[in-house]
Amino acid sequence: MCAVDTAVAGWPTPDWTQPWNAPFAQEGAAVRAACKAGVALPQALTQLVGATGPRFVPQADLPAGMAYEQFIFETGSVPTREGLHDFFNGLVWMRFPATKRLLNRFQAAEIAQAGVGQVRGPVRDAITLFDENAVLLQAPDEIWQALLARQWQQLFVTLRPLWSQARLVLFGHALLEKLVLPYKSITGHVFREPVPTDLGGDPAAWDAWLASRLTAPGLAAKPFTPMPVLGVPGWWPANEDPDFYDDPDVFRAQRIRPVGQRHASA
Repeated sequence: MCAVDTAVAGWPTPDWTQPWNAPFAQEGAAVRAACKAGVALPQALTQLVGATGPRFVPQADLPAGMAYEQFIFETGSVPTREGLHDFFNGLVWMRFPATKRLLNRFQAAEIAQAGVGQVRGPVRDAITLFDENAVLLQAPDEIWQALLARQWQQLFVTLRPLWSQARLVLFGHALLEKLVLPYKSITGHVFREPVPTDLGGDPAAWDAWLASRLTAPGLAAKPFTPMPVLGVPGWWPANEDPDFYDDPDVFRAQRIRPVGQRHASA
């Protein structure tokens, strides 16, 4: 039986009315309904994806000693544990199938070259970070400039009206899992390339665009910038108060290296 409801004692059902869950709400509710009817999570995900996506299989199908990513690459099947983490992973596969396949190919290529060791290496580490915690942003230039400079009051208070022109989609399934029980310091890693405005809100177009932009060397350079996601206007009632952002432990200033250190690392 699907164990999403009991994966972590006391965890509530995801609130599909929350803005971070909105892109996944329809599919997520359908999978949850199947689970409540007694369907195992891998089967529920596979039934909803249909012929266009991967097959989700029980975690026990992953042979001992075989890398998770290699198994997906070789079989086209995704080992899936009963729980919220893999539940959200399945939902991201549904929305971003081309990008998820691309990331898996990058992982498999790295494994083929370097094997599976205790140290993943910069490419695999960056792919994992993207897969678990990435955020995609479509927004006016002023928002991007403030975000990259980590000017939080400018970004979230002064420019607050501009957020009505922005779209934000969470790609990272671990990030979505954390937000089941939201807390102020939850931070995503925003991909530094703006989603083109001419894509609108079309999920398939976002997926195709993202898959066309990612490369293994590009990911190894860590093209991300951090953003506490509950600072986004409209995402959390407490952020209506401008003082919400006066918390240096969460909304951290940009670190500037000393001149000598910058030259040394250049």
